[in-house]
Amino acid sequence: QVQLVESGGGLVQAGGSLRLSCAASGSISNANAMRWYRQAPGKQRELVATFLSGGSTNYVDSVKGRFTISRDNAKNTLYLQMNSLKPEDTAVYYCNAKRWVPVPYDYWGQGTQVTVSS
Repeated sequence: QVQLVESGGGLVQAGGSLRLSCAASGSISNANAMRWYRQAPGKQRELVATFLSGGSTNYVDSVKGRFTISRDNAKNTLYLQMNSLKPEDTAVYYCNAKRWVPVPYDYWGQGTQVTVSS
């Protein structure tokens, strides 16, 4: 069982930046997809960014051009660089590592709070 631990959240003013990290206790280099999700109070969990094993990335429209997902397999760490933050980015951010084949797994971190003040 691999544990994921997020860090880097905090309070920032609108327009500011934060970099979230997600450190894995074991190798995640064979994950098919690494993702960042977020959940704002009273809202459903939302997929924010995806890093696929082939190196391609995807983002929800609301963060395109502002957020960048990256992965360092040597450090077993996933990152989310967040620039030009807006109050609507306020949420708990979770990282996820998922593999479909040949041996599936689905690991989640405990979340890190990001609060953007106006």
